[in-house]
Amino acid sequence: MASAPTRVRLSDVAAAAEVSVATASKALNGTGRMTDETRDRVRQAAEALGFRPNAMARALSSQRSLTVGLITNDSYGRFTLPVMSGLSAALVDEGISVLMCNVEDDPDSARRHLDTMLDKQVDGLVVTGRRIDTALPLDLSGVTIPVVYAFTKGPDDAVTLTADDAQGAGLATEWLGSLGRGRLAHVTGPEEFAAARLRAGAFAAVAGPGAPVLHGDWSEAWGHEAVARLWAAGDGPDGIFCGSDQIARGVVDALRERGVDVPGQVSVVGFDNWQIVAAATRPPLTTVDMGLNGIGREAGRLVRALVEGEAVAPGVRRLPCRLVVRGSCGGTPPA
Repeated sequence: MASAPTRVRLSDVAAAAEVSVATASKALNGTGRMTDETRDRVRQAAEALGFRPNAMARALSSQRSLTVGLITNDSYGRFTLPVMSGLSAALVDEGISVLMCNVEDDPDSARRHLDTMLDKQVDGLVVTGRRIDTALPLDLSGVTIPVVYAFTKGPDDAVTLTADDAQGAGLATEWLGSLGRGRLAHVTGPEEFAAARLRAGAFAAVAGPGAPVLHGDWSEAWGHEAVARLWAAGDGPDGIFCGSDQIARGVVDALRERGVDVPGQVSVVGFDNWQIVAAATRPPLTTVDMGLNGIGREAGRLVRALVEGEAVAPGVRRLPCRLVVRGSCGGTPPA
């Protein structure tokens, strides 16, 4: 029977580097006064031996829990899971774990979840949600640890990260124009959503004031209905930019049912890059990726900076989107 591997201890690293245990500890923690040569020698010895610092010991020595809390009301995880993935990726190499809880839209439940997070002494919080213009039902004004907001509404004095909806919509509309599409239309979600207004405004700025903008539900059914309305008004557009991938899938299905070739006669672009929808659309959907994973990574970087005492200017930071070209609009992907 194989024996369990022996854990490498700090004393082993110290012996290999020919320094005291205290010096080895300071070298690995980036503290203490010593030559660069000594610090490098200790770190190289630790790497060669496969030394992994004890998380509890690190937490005690730094007076931190080495955990960050993620609070969301996105129960389906449509937006939160990519943010969570990026957040974890940004923190894992620092030995920091992420604890996530879903607060739904119940203020009492949200407060209980927050209290649990604080009881666990998380070092910081990242708050995220399912839309950019509504706040979670949770007052964080009295929280004494750093808070970063990602893809949800935060207070004016906080750091808030979101996708640049206008920039992404501009990319989509310009791409349709570059394909020679001159009769453009925009089919999007409810006008009360800030994201829908931002995308519609950017579309109109590129396509011109005469290009139709139709607001409805974030659904495939609305995509079907919008196509019926557009074709009832005339010959229909030759390029359609949709405010979500679900709407775009409904649009593509409705066009196929009418015998309209996509992308031969009409190019279609969505928004979200929701892989399960974009890949299942026939043809596969060209769409705008909001970069939610990148938003999560930046949230991790910023919350860590705040925990470590760095100054971070408050305000809304809009991260750029990118266009993912597939079969629904034709053309060659931009370099």
